[in-house]
Amino acid sequence: MQAAGGIVIPPTPTPSSSSGCAATDFTGFVPGHIALIQRGGCSYGVKVLNAQAAGAAAVIVFNEGNPGRTGVVNGSLVDADGNRIVPKIPVAFTSFATGSDLLNQVNAGGSAVPTMTVDVQATINPNADDYNLIADSKYGDPNQTVVVDAHLDAIYGAGMLDNASGSTTILNIAQLLHKVKPHNKLRFIWFGGEELGLLGSSFYVNNLSAADRAKIGYDLDADVTSTPNYDVGVLDPAGVDLFGRTVSTQFPPNVYKPSQVARDLGINYFNSIGKKNILFSPVGTDAFTFNQAGIPASGVLTGQDCCKLDSDVALFGGTTGNFEGKVPGTDGGCVDNPFRWCDNLSNNDFAVMEFMSRGFGNMVINMAMADHLPTAAPAAPDAAPRPNPHPTTGSKNAPTS
Repeated sequence: MQAAGGIVIPPTPTPSSSSGCAATDFTGFVPGHIALIQRGGCSYGVKVLNAQAAGAAAVIVFNEGNPGRTGVVNGSLVDADGNRIVPKIPVAFTSFATGSDLLNQVNAGGSAVPTMTVDVQATINPNADDYNLIADSKYGDPNQTVVVDAHLDAIYGAGMLDNASGSTTILNIAQLLHKVKPHNKLRFIWFGGEELGLLGSSFYVNNLSAADRAKIGYDLDADVTSTPNYDVGVLDPAGVDLFGRTVSTQFPPNVYKPSQVARDLGINYFNSIGKKNILFSPVGTDAFTFNQAGIPASGVLTGQDCCKLDSDVALFGGTTGNFEGKVPGTDGGCVDNPFRWCDNLSNNDFAVMEFMSRGFGNMVINMAMADHLPTAAPAAPDAAPRPNPHPTTGSKNAPTS
């Protein structure tokens, strides 16, 4: 085993390590050795790629050791641009205590030789096909179409929360409405490639003819509907992003105002059953694609694998950190973590799915039966973006509801 450069021992009160983030951290590295790398400074994938380029036979990443960063660390392997990588060598993650013990053995000239038994089976095909599944209602005005969508793909594992839950929600609604004659046509779409960058919805929207594009008046998106440690999120173009809790993207008023219609249907429903709610931006969901194309959109989102704040707990209960509630903190959940293949049925709360699906269904049926969809007007050339009215949480009439 050989330590990469940049390790900071003892750790400082706040994160300061950048071990393995630069190729120079592997100067003098002996090919065939196992690289010991400390967390911090860059993505795990960058560290692994640098170690791999230096000839490492394997990589062990240990936690940095600052407060809150001492346990077994684990995370996604992405490069400097955020693209997922599949390394050609085994990668293991461990705690600060184990990593510092290995480092002491290395520095003492001992034989720190951990045993790693790894079976890696991966295939990367950037040109592989993916699919969208589309089903139109038999009835309804085709010139006023409401798209009802969810995404079929997952990040890791079975993907039962993200996003089999949303896919199930819209399938159930489609089944319940199969004999209903809506005023407006309903188009149920299960998108592929959402986790890779909204590929399915982007392909669909970008390949619509101008005539077909004009027939779509609204989009409603169900993206994660049964998180055990949930938020009751309603999509709003002026809301905050789920992860960053800032407004990263602003939309012009011609998109924002009509998107409020379905948004308020969701808010009013959750208010009627005594559920507080929070406004989330469509950024990161398929609704974002429709808003970008000038199509009004809303939907629901119960949260995901990290980032539940104290303010969310005050509204909805539960615990801060991982939305799944399985491992307190922000680095050990089931959805975004390639080392915890646990996004299975037990990672869903079916009581949450019921009230979220009812709320979403209320939005769908009201938009389906509307005499006129509140479609976006053409944007004025100098239209200013709509400012965010509620910087953290929001409802129709107040900062929190």
